[in-house]
Amino acid sequence: MLATPIYIICSPSPQVGKTLIARLVSEFLVLQNGTALSFDVNLREPSLLDYLPHITETADVIDTYGKIQLIDPLIVNDRVAKVIDLGFHAFDEFFKTCEEIRFMKETVRRYVVPIVLFVAGTDRVSWRSYEMLRRQTRPGALVTVHNEFVLRGPLPDIMDGGRVFRIPALPTFLKAYIDRLSFSFTGYLRNEKDWSTELHQWIRGNYTLLRDLELSFQMRRSY
Repeated sequence: MLATPIYIICSPSPQVGKTLIARLVSEFLVLQNGTALSFDVNLREPSLLDYLPHITETADVIDTYGKIQLIDPLIVNDRVAKVIDLGFHAFDEFFKTCEEIRFMKETVRRYVVPIVLFVAGTDRVSWRSYEMLRRQTRPGALVTVHNEFVLRGPLPDIMDGGRVFRIPALPTFLKAYIDRLSFSFTGYLRNEKDWSTELHQWIRGNYTLLRDLELSFQMRRSY
């Protein structure tokens, strides 16, 4: 029996490329599984809903009703992978709620696998938040995302000891190209026949890393 993965893409800091990661993960899951369900917990535009409106719902953690509407679908093992694009404004409240309701422990009982993709920053808030997540998540469930377009140097030592998902920096003109609301990563792979282009290699490389990441969690959950 396969578990249902939940990808929680998060950072306590703005402007670190979190929604870009959420787009990549969502499109990869649709390509691999035929479907996915994404939740957009953001205040700013454009957001995940603008890029992938056909699979994305808006959500919030402002009040109890909003938290229930977000968390209830996450603990259902329906084989539909979930993606949460968690805005920095909701970071503390979301994980505080998870701790209060013992969300991580409940997912084990429900055969659901949460995968926390923490987009790294160099500020002190990022370090403290990473430490909090390391205490709160199960061993191996916390993955540091090193977005090299934003964080040009090495990762802080505290974040470089665990599992790391590195996203290579693209040239500025290609970054602007993929930021268009009409752009699709999977659509580009299907329509661009020249596999040698830098963007083609970049997308395929990230999809391969995501495939390996999901396989590793499924194998760990099966033991």
